[in-house]
Amino acid sequence: MHFEERTITLKDGRTCLLAPTTPEYAQEMIDFLKQTAEETPFLLRYPDEITYTLDEEAAILGRLYEEPHSVMMLAIVDGKVAGNCSIGGVGNKRRVYHRCSLAIALKKEFWGLGIGTAMIQYLTELAKRIGYERMELDFVDGNDQAKALYEKCGFVLGGRRIKAMKYDDGTYRDEFFMSKEL
Repeated sequence: MHFEERTITLKDGRTCLLAPTTPEYAQEMIDFLKQTAEETPFLLRYPDEITYTLDEEAAILGRLYEEPHSVMMLAIVDGKVAGNCSIGGVGNKRRVYHRCSLAIALKKEFWGLGIGTAMIQYLTELAKRIGYERMELDFVDGNDQAKALYEKCGFVLGGRRIKAMKYDDGTYRDEFFMSKEL
């Protein structure tokens, strides 16, 4: 989805640009996905599972940019991709058209600066503009910082999936479901 860039001031005084993720960011997105997957056990994939070629990633970003019911947003600080956040419909049937799912990731060096809050607030505005009425997300047990962020942004706990994540060492973590009405 095309949307207007927005500049915010971070808690440390720096500025952050919230901008659409377009195909020219393909290499930066691949690097970002690998780095964030390495930095935290709370994301869906391991770094070695990020295998997109530059052309494949550019095509994905191009499709998302043109898709009117999906939004992918970058947070750029000091010329670097600091974070990424997106929403997309949960399905293509009329009974679920009103729902969208949110995903977010930030590089560790940018945690706690207000980027996550700003991205979620802006995506909430954009979701309403698209026509969504409900936003949903999942987070992994133990990710207390994310849970606090989501609660701050108006999400409420809806349920728990037991052993939703299985790690290479054989351990499991539960996943929690949250949502908010728009």
